[in-house]
Amino acid sequence: QVQLVQSGGGSVQTGGSLRVNCLISGDTAGRTCIEWFRQAPGKEREWVGGVSTGYADSVNGRFIVARDNTKNMAYVRMNRLKPEDTAVYYCATCDRTVWGQGTQVTVSS
Repeated sequence: QVQLVQSGGGSVQTGGSLRVNCLISGDTAGRTCIEWFRQAPGKEREWVGGVSTGYADSVNGRFIVARDNTKNMAYVRMNRLKPEDTAVYYCATCDRTVWGQGTQVTVSS
């Protein structure tokens, strides 16, 4: 059974950078496909991106999704952050059956 545990995130001013990590555990950790999502206050959860699936238009060119298989970790590096990027960020398996616990990212103007 795959489990996803998130870390990182936090608060930053406009233009800053943050990273959210997703530690993958379980027998198939090295082969588990991971995607990223976010949910802003009062809005529906939206897809952010994945290594093999690309990026949402709203983050393309600013966010980098990658993984470090030596550590069984996926991460999203967020650059040139904007206040509208404020949300709870989630990693999930690509079939969306397993989710991380969520990590708050707050960008102030």
